[in-house]
Amino acid sequence: MGDLDELDRLLQDQAYVNGFTPSDADFRQKSLINSSQLKNRPHLARWYHHISSFEQPKPSEISKMTAENLPQRVLDHLAAIPNGFNSIELAKEWNLDHQKLIGAIKSLQTNDGVIEAKDVTEKKTELTAEGVQMAQEGSHEFRVFEFVGADGCAQADVSKQPFGKVGISKAMAAGWVAVDKSGGAVRVVRKPGVADVVDVVRQQLEALKTGGCVSDKEKAELKKRKLISEVNIKGVKVTKGPSFTTILEKPELDLTPEMIASGSWKSKTFKKYNFEALGVVPNSGHLHPLMKVRSEFRQIFFSMGFTEMATNRYVESSFWNFDALFQPQQHPARDAHDTFFVSDPAISTKFPEDYLERVKTVHSKGGYGSAGYNYDWKIEEAQKNVLRTHTTAVSARQLYQLAQEGFHPAKLFSIDRVFRNETLDATHLAEFHQVEGVIAEKNLSLSHLIGIFTEFFKKLGITNLRFKPTYNPYTEPSMEIFAYHSGLAKWVEIGNSGMFRPEMLLPMGLPPDVNVAGYGLSLER
Repeated sequence: MGDLDELDRLLQDQAYVNGFTPSDADFRQKSLINSSQLKNRPHLARWYHHISSFEQPKPSEISKMTAENLPQRVLDHLAAIPNGFNSIELAKEWNLDHQKLIGAIKSLQTNDGVIEAKDVTEKKTELTAEGVQMAQEGSHEFRVFEFVGADGCAQADVSKQPFGKVGISKAMAAGWVAVDKSGGAVRVVRKPGVADVVDVVRQQLEALKTGGCVSDKEKAELKKRKLISEVNIKGVKVTKGPSFTTILEKPELDLTPEMIASGSWKSKTFKKYNFEALGVVPNSGHLHPLMKVRSEFRQIFFSMGFTEMATNRYVESSFWNFDALFQPQQHPARDAHDTFFVSDPAISTKFPEDYLERVKTVHSKGGYGSAGYNYDWKIEEAQKNVLRTHTTAVSARQLYQLAQEGFHPAKLFSIDRVFRNETLDATHLAEFHQVEGVIAEKNLSLSHLIGIFTEFFKKLGITNLRFKPTYNPYTEPSMEIFAYHSGLAKWVEIGNSGMFRPEMLLPMGLPPDVNVAGYGLSLER
């Protein structure tokens, strides 16, 4: 009973005249109320008797349609017409939500050959919010004409109205009103001989609202005033398919053990998989395991005081990838069997000229205590662009920049993609991530490097390490790093390292007492 008292209070300020039409909800609410409950509830009683004055409409066949029976209704309709139908027009005819109709059509498309549907697009003119208001209340210029009346009024009073400023200019352009300044105060008055006008704009908007037509010129003017907008509605043209029928067998969704045991699956029709469906959108995402390991490596480097280098150059010149690292031009690693050469752009031409000459000299004639390689060094080989084979090319650029800025101790690292023309197997990839660390300091030695390895791999949980001498073109001495793998019960190579050679560092301009240690490993390994 308390609910009815609350409803009575809510209905106190409501009006039920001037075009009020009950909704389905009103009729449902009325059916729940007994006339004996209206006593001492005057507002509820007034509402109840007003609703009773209307005849409750009977539900149409279309309004009773559900997602289950709508496809059958579509088939029956299609069977009765020769040339098919447009879904947009049919939705209007049936007073049905267009998307519900599209859902029924898509459901029928799962039955091969029953119907054929072709996409169509129609332009529809819709009233904007301001256009809807004008269709209900009149255009701004008409409301100004009505507001000023036969005697006119002050322009300031008209301008205060929501329709005032625009309405005055439009009404003046239409020849309905004029501004009178003769009496001192500025007034808006109707023009002589204009006692009544027709609100053409409102008529045009009402015509469009009810599906009528207006001329292109009138439509352009309404669009200019932002009273209407054009939208594209996507629908389908539906026609009978080669296997058209109005009798549909509902396909089975699942193959059950009972069907298999009885053999009934042989005569069943199963719903086909929709491989184009988006499926359930996952509500969370996960980092790729490789990216999780990469993030862990970065945090270890940061905790040890390293700074990350920029690694955004996948394409590198042979000069920085090989020559600057004191790697001879006839080295096997520079062969097409080991390196990916870039065809466009094929070469680089911008290099530090003085540095280029020093690198050329140390390769061909030696220097800095080295005999060099004693060969005819060619700029054409150095210009060739490659997909970088190691991130040491990044380190070379960074060390050269460090020398030009004035040396200061530095600890640098990078983790990024490198590319090798490898035969793919269990331990070799054509593309992988290289982890590289570089330490530049005065009087740095191999023992310092071993200490850094020990600390670095300890943070990864690797404590059983071994070091084996090896050869690298740009480091001397050089070491391979091995760790004992308890699962494999053997020693596994996990990285390479060494002290960068003077033939690489001194041409850059680094002081003679500066040593640079570097090490690298594959993130995938």
